[in-house]
Amino acid sequence: MKCAVRYYTKTGNTKRLAEAVAEALGVPALPISEPLEEPVDILFLGNSYYAFSIDPQVRDYVRGLNKAKVGKIVNFGSAAMLNSTYKKVKAEADRAGIPMDAREFHCRGEFKGIHKGKPDASDLDAAKEFARKIVAG
Repeated sequence: MKCAVRYYTKTGNTKRLAEAVAEALGVPALPISEPLEEPVDILFLGNSYYAFSIDPQVRDYVRGLNKAKVGKIVNFGSAAMLNSTYKKVKAEADRAGIPMDAREFHCRGEFKGIHKGKPDASDLDAAKEFARKIVAG
C-alpha cells in the first residue's frame, strides 16, 4: 500500500505529528507545498483549526488534489481549543471527489501557553500507532 504524508502548520505542532506518522509509515513528512508526484492509496493529511476553520491553504490544497492520484484521505492534527477538523476537510474532499476515511487522529496542541508541551511523546506514539492501524486495515 502506497502512502504519503502532507501537513500544514503554523506552530509546528502538526509538523511533529506528521513526522511521527511518516516515521511509522516509512515515508517523508512533507508540507502541502510539495505536490504528490505519484498516485497513493492513502494520503495522511495533517492540519488544524485557525480562526475557527481550516486554513485557506489547506482548503485549496484539498480542492486541487487529483482524485485519480488519491485513493482516500486520512485526517490528523492538533488544536489548542477546538477539536477535529474532519468535517471541514471532508467537505473539501467531497467537492474534489476524494473519499475520506472515517477514522482520524487528533490531540491537543500547545498554543500561547495553553496545553504546554503538547503534543508530547505519548501523543506522538499514539499518532504512530494510529497510522499503523490505518495501513493494516
